[in-house]
Amino acid sequence: MNDNSPTADGIAEESSSSRPLEDNLKSRNTWMRLVFMVVYYLLISVASIVASVIVVLGFLAVLFTGERNRQLMQAGATVTSYIADILSYLTFNTDEKPFPFGKDLGEDD
Repeated sequence: MNDNSPTADGIAEESSSSRPLEDNLKSRNTWMRLVFMVVYYLLISVASIVASVIVVLGFLAVLFTGERNRQLMQAGATVTSYIADILSYLTFNTDEKPFPFGKDLGEDD
């Protein structure tokens, strides 16, 4: 790993003589990230329940009508995209916060 790689809050280490652990523990950005991660974890739990309801309703629609419900398909695509956005944030693949604290729901990059 490179000595100049960015840390979790996006600030690169300046020198090997600095104390990165101490700096990270005192960093407001690091602790705010934790707060947002907890909130997004709760939101992804709710989104998973919503996705489960959409799956069941979609199956019932096909079972009783023989056709896919376009509104459910669209809702499913939105929930899927939202879950992917949250997972990208939680796994540090992006620093951009998803809805409701960042980009709009359904907004693509």
